[in-house]
Amino acid sequence: MSTDPVPPENTENAVPAKPGATGEPPAAEPEDTAPAPEPEATEDTDESADGGGDEETPASEESAEGVSAGTETPAADTAAAQLSEAQAELAAQKLERERIERRKAEKAAPITAGAKLSGTAADLLAAVRAVEGGAKPPAAAFAAEPAPRRPAPEPVRRPQPVAAPVPAPAADTVEGVRRVLADGGAPETLAPQTAAALGEGAVELLREDPWHLLRVPGVRLEQADGFARALLGPECAPDDERRGRAVTVWLLEQAALAGHTALELPTLTAALGKQAVPDADAAVQDTLAEGDALVFQDALDTPGAGQPTAATAENGDESGEEGGEAGEEARPVRVLVGLERYALAEESLADALARVVNSPAKEASAPWDSAIAAASGSTAELIRAVAGHGLVLHTGGEAARAEPAALLAAARALGLRTVAACHTPDGRRRFTALLGEADGAVVTVPGLLAGAEGPGRDADGAFALDLLVVLDAPHLDVESAAMLAESLPDGARLVLSGDPAVLWSAGPGRVFGDLLAARVCPQVASRTPDPGPLGELVSGVGIGELNQVDAPGKEIVIVPVRDAGEAVHRTVQLVADSVPRAFGIPPEETVVITPGHGGAAGTRALNAALKERLNPGPGRFGGYDPGDRVAYSPVPGRTVPGRVVTADAEGLHLTCAGVAVVVPRERVEQAVRHGWSLTAHQAVGSRWPAAVVVLPGDAAQALSRPWVYTAFGRAERHLSVVHGVDQALPKAVAEVPAKPRTTRLTTLLRAQVPAVARP
Repeated sequence: MSTDPVPPENTENAVPAKPGATGEPPAAEPEDTAPAPEPEATEDTDESADGGGDEETPASEESAEGVSAGTETPAADTAAAQLSEAQAELAAQKLERERIERRKAEKAAPITAGAKLSGTAADLLAAVRAVEGGAKPPAAAFAAEPAPRRPAPEPVRRPQPVAAPVPAPAADTVEGVRRVLADGGAPETLAPQTAAALGEGAVELLREDPWHLLRVPGVRLEQADGFARALLGPECAPDDERRGRAVTVWLLEQAALAGHTALELPTLTAALGKQAVPDADAAVQDTLAEGDALVFQDALDTPGAGQPTAATAENGDESGEEGGEAGEEARPVRVLVGLERYALAEESLADALARVVNSPAKEASAPWDSAIAAASGSTAELIRAVAGHGLVLHTGGEAARAEPAALLAAARALGLRTVAACHTPDGRRRFTALLGEADGAVVTVPGLLAGAEGPGRDADGAFALDLLVVLDAPHLDVESAAMLAESLPDGARLVLSGDPAVLWSAGPGRVFGDLLAARVCPQVASRTPDPGPLGELVSGVGIGELNQVDAPGKEIVIVPVRDAGEAVHRTVQLVADSVPRAFGIPPEETVVITPGHGGAAGTRALNAALKERLNPGPGRFGGYDPGDRVAYSPVPGRTVPGRVVTADAEGLHLTCAGVAVVVPRERVEQAVRHGWSLTAHQAVGSRWPAAVVVLPGDAAQALSRPWVYTAFGRAERHLSVVHGVDQALPKAVAEVPAKPRTTRLTTLLRAQVPAVARP
């Protein structure tokens, strides 16, 4: 590829250039770049903006006020009582949380709420502190093996989600919260969110413990501290145990936004110290004692672990036991603390996957022989693995999706009940095209879990399926994965397929990566490469190489820029003029991807410029006009591209993937953004004919190999790179892998699945 820069106005005559060849040196980190690897997440980072957990997707800066009644004709046949997609999904999640509560009640030794920490957990904390101080830990702390896990239980069967609206906070509760917020100097506009987060007793909770305000999505610690000082006066102190508990929970919630299902104890206590908590150990103990978090002791699978040392073999341990007992004391463990919601969901997922691995299939593998004989290469390997195992992992890029499509067709030919589930409606469209049919064989994961798509459930509440193929598996968070796995009937097969090089899930967990690391089931790696210059470029990025690619059809074009203002200007020219003229791709089929929401070339600035050029208007519907492209988040962590149709008293009317959606007026600000420009997390799981990836100089520190791989891979026919990060791009591809996530799934699975089942 040539490195000659070409102005965007002449893109049709452009000579492709090597990324990273020209541009200015990277500037300082902007406000919206990815944070340092701590359990905190800022509002405008790419990950936190689309993160999971209880956080709402950060609202766009455009005001939602002004969505007025009667300005446009309401959409026909819209029933006020109809269950929205978001309500159905929230109802399904509520049922999952109720199931987790039942599992908690069944635990052998729960921590009694209101009691101080005692027993193993207290000994464990004391041992950790002793080691940190250079002393020998008490023998009782690590003398015993980790508690053996019980056999994988039968799945908890959940009924199909009931079409019942999610109740809004009572008006008197909201009004009472508004008065408390006013007394504490907090914005009264937070009243509805605060009432929804804290429930009917919100007023009393805030009066008794003002730091409960941290439970409201988007509230920062310094804001909660100011609120507490205003309400408590002289009683407010940094060593207040209420503050310690609240900050501990808040840090765990921030960690969940960054993808962790738990935090190692030293990491948590260090983070508490940075937030001015005087006694971090006491804060953790109070949090555990009150039941706001759970503590776990996971044995580490380290070579040589558990072997007695020479000294212990000769003298025994301090309790008088022989050397064999002392060797067990030396077995390394890690102590983790996590929120109940995610920690127990991860355990539930491990139980369900162990059942899938250990349960024999309903039919013998012999009928599969003809399908295996008719296939070849990695397709045959995939079918052979599925014929003999309950759980199979399949890895590969976009072209490799043809292999699970062939598997699905073969299974249906055998008379098996099969369904494929994709991450997004666009993924469903693309996979349906591979199958050549549209009879409900392909669904979205949210639609399947909510009961809006798919085969439904049997009398026991399990999916009426023999084979479930999940595409885009790296995007599964731990809660969604647990709900899927527990909904499989005994003897059903599960195939998880996806590209492990893309960005991980927006919600907590690293399900696909943990399963690959656990090696508890067959893994089939596709040998089908993505074709063309784009496939060659993206494949190189996946292995850490930013290669010079020959693109004779101008499939890849580099547009150097000097600053963020020029980046915005040239992006608009590319989308509105150059790409349509050179490649015949209209603006509505081009996506703009940038690292963050804020900054001079973030999604907000780019969306404002693109709207002014492509769909100018006064924004009379809360900042939106009919025809505006939007990014709609029905629940935190999931984004669906759509278009504004109209607005009325019910709210903002959208069309998303051909489906009419009504966003209530009070949720517009939280759930809707303009959508010409997206972050890579918002774009994941979908592809467009053309993609314009914007890399302004102030975004250099936000780049990583998975981010570049995901952003470049959203283009089907043409990729333009608005390049202002100079050598930061090849450096990110070569040297910046995905940020690690702290999870427990690999350890939990290895404790349940027999070693003979591992390949």
